Amino acid sequence: MLYRLLSIVQRQRTSPGWQNWSSSRSSTSATEAHSVTLPAQAQVVICGGGIMGTSVAYHLSKMGWQDIVLLEQGRLAAGSTRFCAGILSTARHSSIEQKMADYSNKLYLQLEQETGIQTGYLRTGSISLAQTQDRLISLKRINSRLNVIGIPSEIISPKKVAELHPLLNVHDLVGAMHVPEDAVVSSPDVALALASAASQNGVQIYDRTSVLHVLIKKGQVTGVETDKGQIECQYFVNCAGQWAYELGLSNEEPVSIPLHACEHFYLLTRPWNTPLQSNTPTVVDADGRIYIRNWQGGILSGGFEKNPKPIFTEGKNQLEIQNLREDWDHFEPLLSSLLRRMPELETLEIMKLVNCPETFTPDMKCIMGESPVVQGYFVLAGMNSAGLSLGGGAGKYLAEWMVYGYPSENVWELDLQRFGALQSSRTFLRHRVMEVMPLMYDLKVPRWDFQTGRQLRTSPLYDRLDAQGARWMEKHGFERAKFFVPPNKDLLPLEQSKTFYKPDWFDIVESEVKCCKEAVCVIDMSSFTKFEITSTGDQALESLQYLFSNDLDVPVGHIVHTGMLNEDGGYENDCSIARLNRRSFFMISPTDQQVHCWAWLKKYMPKDSNLLLEDVTWKYTALNLIGPRAVDLLSELSYAPMTPDHFPTLFCKEMSVGYANGIRVMSMTHTGEPGFMLYIPIEYALHIYNEMMSVGQKYGIRNAGYYALRSLRIEKFFSFWGQDLNALTTPLECGGESRVKLEKGIDFIGRDALLQQKQNGVYKRLAMFILDDHDTDVDFWPWWGEPIYRNGQYAGKTTSSAYSYTLERHVCLGYVHNFSEDSGEEQVVTTDFINRGEYEIDIAGQRFQAKAKLYPITSYFTHKRRKDDVELSDFHGK
Repeated sequence: MLYRLLSIVQRQRTSPGWQNWSSSRSSTSATEAHSVTLPAQAQVVICGGGIMGTSVAYHLSKMGWQDIVLLEQGRLAAGSTRFCAGILSTARHSSIEQKMADYSNKLYLQLEQETGIQTGYLRTGSISLAQTQDRLISLKRINSRLNVIGIPSEIISPKKVAELHPLLNVHDLVGAMHVPEDAVVSSPDVALALASAASQNGVQIYDRTSVLHVLIKKGQVTGVETDKGQIECQYFVNCAGQWAYELGLSNEEPVSIPLHACEHFYLLTRPWNTPLQSNTPTVVDADGRIYIRNWQGGILSGGFEKNPKPIFTEGKNQLEIQNLREDWDHFEPLLSSLLRRMPELETLEIMKLVNCPETFTPDMKCIMGESPVVQGYFVLAGMNSAGLSLGGGAGKYLAEWMVYGYPSENVWELDLQRFGALQSSRTFLRHRVMEVMPLMYDLKVPRWDFQTGRQLRTSPLYDRLDAQGARWMEKHGFERAKFFVPPNKDLLPLEQSKTFYKPDWFDIVESEVKCCKEAVCVIDMSSFTKFEITSTGDQALESLQYLFSNDLDVPVGHIVHTGMLNEDGGYENDCSIARLNRRSFFMISPTDQQVHCWAWLKKYMPKDSNLLLEDVTWKYTALNLIGPRAVDLLSELSYAPMTPDHFPTLFCKEMSVGYANGIRVMSMTHTGEPGFMLYIPIEYALHIYNEMMSVGQKYGIRNAGYYALRSLRIEKFFSFWGQDLNALTTPLECGGESRVKLEKGIDFIGRDALLQQKQNGVYKRLAMFILDDHDTDVDFWPWWGEPIYRNGQYAGKTTSSAYSYTLERHVCLGYVHNFSEDSGEEQVVTTDFINRGEYEIDIAGQRFQAKAKLYPITSYFTHKRRKDDVELSDFHGK
């Protein structure tokens, strides 16, 4: 098998570069491929022989797994990997993608030495150009984050750009970012090198073998059916690129993998008379929508046009990807931009216009992880034209996921389970990727809202709220109001409202926050994930006691805030659970936890016919009634006393509101402000909302949105799952010790890890930072991901932020680490360590002084709360 693979590698390497790979293989090779007998069984079967599949195989074999089979329907690296432009860039907006690209860079650098296969790796560096000040700010944000993870990078002047790349026209630039260790490689050769190394480690690789569908029994992978027979296996990895969507749907139990391909164009030129030097930096001109790299002494240049062309909506059209039809009219805007940036290009002869498919996802981030419906079915696909840059790191993290149960970094933003089946509609995907592809080079500013695929999931109140000025954002397909524009108030058009500075909604949100503090506001929070767990006996309580970190054996009517932890004590979910009766519980989780939380519960709950888990998200409209007058309003609507003496904090009662019965009323608001959550059967939603708005006029009621909620929860130091809390953070690291039943001797997932951590100490601690010398009107606003400096040394990064209208300051939440100045290793973080530091927050390269706090600053607030109210929960902004 190794000899066969190496012969394929050698034959394909001798072709003059990836551009000529369409030549057919020898008849001997074809005969050889058809005569091969597949193994009857394996531990893992990987589908796809491009960068993704070979990277997963390589890393699994490095981690000690050997019973691995990789299947490729055509030739190795003959899919989109073959047409990849070969640019390896670490200049990415997402921190996890920066880490993945950095790992890929280091891996590809040493592959040639490890395998003997030339990969074409050449460290050229990259230059990202800025034609506007906003683009330069965006680059400065990236630059700050690259530096703190050890990737050399600097902001440079247009003059320096001209020195690094003399052929560029720099007259319209305001600056640029230079990353000297970025590189170019031959993508197919990288894939072949990974395959060769994997084969030497025992992986069996078969090309010209198609996977027809995956065999599943009782929600578990049992094997695969191929055109050459069946293979029994425990794990299947879908790395099928543009075919991943179809392959996922081919099973008896379909796996939803939301991605769609678009045509992607780039041109190749003949060499210059004086060939371009091989180490010439690659160039990204995002404002011009193009990228440029040296290619055999000439150039390769493509981009992301504003009017992309989706393709391959059905079926596996090709075993291998061929060059699609040239379309010079479609490419013309990118060519014009290229000629403006490199005027001397007019003297070069263009060899060809390459048109190849690239897959894109609904949110511009790749897809990885385990299916929520089939255990053992893993996915790595949808790379959004960044497969080469991310492939090494993505393969490593997915292999860790399979071998150890979870990756070494927080990859929630890439997790397949962030999507539901509702995001796999062909029409939705086709329309969304037509928006996503142009966004690859658009500004990544705070609060980015997609405009396509909207109004997919709406509350019964949507039209009512929309008529009152709601401005919408989307979460997990659900429409949620950001804020409400008052009559006669004009906001900037969407394109003009994107800013790194003070936004035009500032005053609107301020008035909503003020109303929450002084009167009463109503926020539609129907997007919350809602489950009911019931049993005929004590099975529900026993199961939940094991699955959750806090004690749920509480009196009926009480609400418990708790984490759902993994074996390392990290948060898989952060939720509130109300005990409805002795055998029934109502669970409220973040909006984007609907798929992940369901899969986790189904995985760990006993298969007991007397235990029922039901998703009731769609059954209830959730209204958050916030403010000191909420008590008066709800008392009048229900004819029942709602004061703390009659309705204590964290209590749930089913009651009548208006004419409607069976309303679950909870004394919590997820903000620390007084008020109530109402869970209303959807048929009563409009009635109760109308009654609230009518009766509430005397109490100063108004609508509010999620931006007000964010401000309120952050100023009260309430953390947010998916940003402040994730699978790698524990309750002891975020101040959640009081919500863990460690001292009760009750076993639960993660308990041993927390006991060990309590003994050893924590190595990071969530802190609240109040910016001191930050001018809200003129300075850049913090977002999240900004570096935190303690006594001048990097100490962590922010995880969320908001402007506090109460403190009249920006507030950030973030984790502080204690990195040894000598070794760089992490040490225990104590309360004293936090309190003794002098802190700065780096926003786009500018540092602002900040005060660090470990507890809410209750003395700042005009409305003093009881201690148990202030410590209400860490679950907010879901």
